[in-house]
Amino acid sequence: MHAFLLSTAVIFVAELGDKSQLMAMTFAARYKVRDVLIGITVATLIVHLVSVGLGVAFGAVFAEAQGAISVIAGLAFLGFAAWTLHGDELTDEEAAKARQSTGLAILAVGAAFFLAELGDKTMLATVTLATREGWFGTWIGSTLGMVLADALAIGVGAVLGRRLPERAIRYGAAAAFALFGLVLIAQGLGVL
Repeated sequence: MHAFLLSTAVIFVAELGDKSQLMAMTFAARYKVRDVLIGITVATLIVHLVSVGLGVAFGAVFAEAQGAISVIAGLAFLGFAAWTLHGDELTDEEAAKARQSTGLAILAVGAAFFLAELGDKTMLATVTLATREGWFGTWIGSTLGMVLADALAIGVGAVLGRRLPERAIRYGAAAAFALFGLVLIAQGLGVL
């Protein structure tokens, strides 16, 4: 249960202000919200299953060095905080692809999200969490966190006319990543 709750919260925060939210809003302007959410969910389930597989494998290989893994994971989360502060924007080309995609909405959304999430900070955060937490709770929690954040973006975008307080979201997400990173480093060094 701890892995599920932690992963849901961390990935929800990681997804705030991410380009995936912009993609979700763009797709929702073209397709039914239900189809967009199904596509996002299926793609996220697959990407995050791969992510937890990688995390579990890394955790098993380095099982004897849990303190070092905690410090490395903490440093990774500090990197995610910096990445979040830098921002993540949807390029004009990505927005055009989202608007002009043809075929089944679920397939178009799912394929776009799958490709966009490969190597993204939410995927890397999921790998990092899975090195320390249970794979199933991390997988389901990270998927739920991402889908909830993207659903929030769709809803807020519809209500506010796509005017999101990006700076506040970015700073809040970066602060959460930094705090989590510092806690992991402290745990790895035996301070906590």
